Amino acid sequence: MDKNTITGLVLMGLLLIGFSWWSQPSSEQKAEMMRQDSIAAVMKQKAETNKKNAELKHLAELKAKQEADTTALFHKALQGEAQDIVLQNEKLQLTLNTKGGTVTKAVIKGFEDREGNKDVTLLDEKVHQLNFTLSTKDTNIATQDLFFQPSAQTDSTVTLTANAGQGKSMVLTYKLGPNYLLHMSMQVNGMNGLFAPDTKVMNVNWKDKCRQQEKGFTFENRYSTLTYHEEDGGTDKLSETSEKVDEQIDKKIDWVAFKNQFFSAVMIAKHDFNTGALLTSIPQQKGSGFLKEYEAKLKTFFDPTGQTPSEFEFYFGPNDFRLLNRVEQQSTFNKDLELQRLVYLGWPLFRIINRWFTIYVFDWLSKWFPMGVVLILITLLLKVITFPMVKKSYMSSAKMRVLKPKLEAATAQYNKPEDQMQKQQAMMAEYSKYGVSPLSGCLPMLIQMPIWIAMFNFVPNAIQLRGESFLWINDLSTYDPVIEWNRNIWLIGDHLSLTCILFCVANVLYSWMTMRQQRDQMVGQQAEQMKMMQWMMYLMPVMFFFMFNDYSSGLNFYYFVSLFFSAAIMWTLRKTTNDEKLLKILEARYEENKANPKKLSGMAARLQAMQEQQQAMQRKREELERKKRKL
Repeated sequence: MDKNTITGLVLMGLLLIGFSWWSQPSSEQKAEMMRQDSIAAVMKQKAETNKKNAELKHLAELKAKQEADTTALFHKALQGEAQDIVLQNEKLQLTLNTKGGTVTKAVIKGFEDREGNKDVTLLDEKVHQLNFTLSTKDTNIATQDLFFQPSAQTDSTVTLTANAGQGKSMVLTYKLGPNYLLHMSMQVNGMNGLFAPDTKVMNVNWKDKCRQQEKGFTFENRYSTLTYHEEDGGTDKLSETSEKVDEQIDKKIDWVAFKNQFFSAVMIAKHDFNTGALLTSIPQQKGSGFLKEYEAKLKTFFDPTGQTPSEFEFYFGPNDFRLLNRVEQQSTFNKDLELQRLVYLGWPLFRIINRWFTIYVFDWLSKWFPMGVVLILITLLLKVITFPMVKKSYMSSAKMRVLKPKLEAATAQYNKPEDQMQKQQAMMAEYSKYGVSPLSGCLPMLIQMPIWIAMFNFVPNAIQLRGESFLWINDLSTYDPVIEWNRNIWLIGDHLSLTCILFCVANVLYSWMTMRQQRDQMVGQQAEQMKMMQWMMYLMPVMFFFMFNDYSSGLNFYYFVSLFFSAAIMWTLRKTTNDEKLLKILEARYEENKANPKKLSGMAARLQAMQEQQQAMQRKREELERKKRKL
């Protein structure tokens, strides 16, 4: 760069600086701009406040109109005294209120809540609402405004009637089954002429705040979600972590479930809920006592003639796979409801493993042993099943370990970085001479991964672990704190879980064993690269600690036991493997292959073909570069 160029650049810089200084606003202009910004901010806030007030006013007007509409028809049913009606069996207690005529409280018997009470309160009248709305030609009828008169009441049945006069009425009939299923029917009498000829639907609005039932808020919140079942099969859910408001569902659905980790409230429609359902799930703050705020705005079948009632079934109970199967058989709707999908078992492959293996083994073992022992026995059984694959993987590594000196001698001439491809080819050729495939140990290890992931999905959803103690663990379904504090610390939370610490320590030791085994079989620069990757392998258990500290102690305990057995198997195989004898076997195979030479096959052949293709492409590129330089 010459002197003139430097001078020009300096002058251009000075010019830009001078122009920027000259064009900046004066102090009076800055004050005026700040004043304008303040006015704009105040006007924006005022506009938002006016909009919010208008929305509240509109909602109040709608409610007043709804009450006025209901008054015009059901003026006799708008006055009365609210009365609680209790339906119950050995497993469930439901409270219905004559004002509104719906369930206001649901208590599941025999399951201790997190505060030590002997029963779990699933629904509470303070936060739970269910309203049915019918639109006539001139008015709207909302059940939440009506007082119903009870009749034909027993421990499991009741009929609620709201009279509109002149032979007009609305009738709600309830029948509680032997388990957790409540049947409801709704029909109107003598009101056909009040509805438009094309009226065939009614609105259903269902709201609730999902109560925190377990000790671990974060973990329970992760498995609590608004779930629904589509008419053509399969379930879906709203996000467990993000806020979803009025999420529109463009398919007909059979049921909607307000689900937490181990218990669910489910509304099932005999004639389906129409397309266009609006579903809401809003996560709540830790310490509020609630996990999510749920709302479902639905439309379903209604017959204004009263000949065909609108029928619903409600499930208020535990998320138990076997129980949900039995309860579904008690349904009178003759549908494939797939209620057992409320127990999430993972993606299709993992669900198959859990559905047809884990659940059967778990159910059988739990008849004879405590839950902690069941987890140990399941782990041991899985290790026995996968042992042939583990042994095959280990023997593949052992073969490469004893061949390491011969491989180093055969590839000694390929030490330059640009010779690495030739070195790989030479190694593959050497392995082929001894009848060893370096990839034979990979697939068996990968086959075990689905089992780990399947258990990752099964254990947190197994209600059988809830409240079960083992050794120092008070509850296998939640974390087991070795120390707790009141303040939430980033990434850690407010406790340290002992089983999580044991799992992570076991993971470090197992990683050390596997890295040592891999390092013993690597040649040349591979071993050096392995040393550089060690810190990454040790970092993973630390990451697991931050992930699993909030997870259930049952899951952490399973992983700890699984790693313990894996390390024991690896140590046993190492002690029982005679390297000298194994090397003699490989040398005998080498002599046999030397006498009958054959080409590489399988994955080794494909790998060599890829390497040869890459070499050919490299030579073409080098040849093109030489031609360009000549030109």
